[in-house]
Amino acid sequence: MKALIAGAGIAGLTTAVALRRHGIDVEIHETTAGFRNTGTGLGLACNATAALAELGIDPTGGPTGSPLRRFTIHGPTGNLVRELPIRQITAELNAPIVNIGRNDLIALLRSAAAEVPIHWNSPLRDYEHDHDGVTATFGDGVSARADVLIGADGIRSAVRARIAGDEPINEYGYVCWLAVLPFSHPNLETGVARHYWGRGTRFGLMEIGGGQVYWWGTRNVGVAAARDWHGGKAGVAAVFAGWAPEVVEVIEQTPEESIVIVPAQDRNFLPQWGDGPVTLIGDAAHPMLTSLSQGASSAIEDAVVLGHELATATNPRAGLRSYENARRERTRRLVADSRRLSQLEQLQNPLAVRLRDLAVQVTPMSMLRRQNMQPMRFQLPTQARTVAR
Repeated sequence: MKALIAGAGIAGLTTAVALRRHGIDVEIHETTAGFRNTGTGLGLACNATAALAELGIDPTGGPTGSPLRRFTIHGPTGNLVRELPIRQITAELNAPIVNIGRNDLIALLRSAAAEVPIHWNSPLRDYEHDHDGVTATFGDGVSARADVLIGADGIRSAVRARIAGDEPINEYGYVCWLAVLPFSHPNLETGVARHYWGRGTRFGLMEIGGGQVYWWGTRNVGVAAARDWHGGKAGVAAVFAGWAPEVVEVIEQTPEESIVIVPAQDRNFLPQWGDGPVTLIGDAAHPMLTSLSQGASSAIEDAVVLGHELATATNPRAGLRSYENARRERTRRLVADSRRLSQLEQLQNPLAVRLRDLAVQVTPMSMLRRQNMQPMRFQLPTQARTVAR
């Protein structure tokens, strides 16, 4: 069997690793000229690190990759609102949460998929399929034939556009700033993530290993401003002026050119991911807001499930449909739950903000554990086979 993958991001590379482990030939076509130096980070939840372990990948094996040991929520000036029961969650799920630089995760995945060819400057233009497979045409003039085509080309997926037609991107009226840099502070020890909740404004600060930190900030600014932010580093610093010292200092020490700006966006959930020998994966299938930290993690899950279903199905199309059926309801919940949590976190009304913080303070620890653990519960296909026996 041969698979074409459109996209060489986290979803595409993880899919390549998963398919090769099942003996499936893989070829990747990527729109850009090479791996982009994004300068951002991410949190790999327990479900993702368990899935990566299934693929033989250790996310702590690169320059960054720090297992999370403490997760605290604070007010803007640093007052503690609540600590979440991270140690209990990772112990019960038997997998770590790992904060890592996105570039380092990409490098680990590329190393694991070293034998897979990547065609750069090769955006998907079109595809045609018949009963034997699919022929895809790419922007570099190359046509390729395979049994399946997998769209891993992100929220603006060309494969998705062919399947679903012209559909809007949902915009939520807040902007996200992100950066990775060397930084240390007495309030940020090894293995710690700190979130700071304000009014329509949030900040996150995570130690990711190698003397590096990953930070992000959000602000309600309206759809137009979020889509086209021009405030620069000075504008970010003004938003967080007077916040906790470590927040102010990390922004001050961040080079202007290192700050990545992203509007908060997702898409409506598709009733159909597939078109014959074609399917979608990751953000191409189910883009979600970042509140649950499940975007990359759910894409990694997708890849492991897709590899298993293609390897065990009677034919490639049946494998794609089995994969879609296995993933649809879980990812639908993750998209919806990410929206709900985003609405809660971005509250701006002073009374609503006070009630939100009070609710977090008084919620029983057992309930917090269940709430935070639920999105990370994922049964690997190998575990499912064991249970079935």
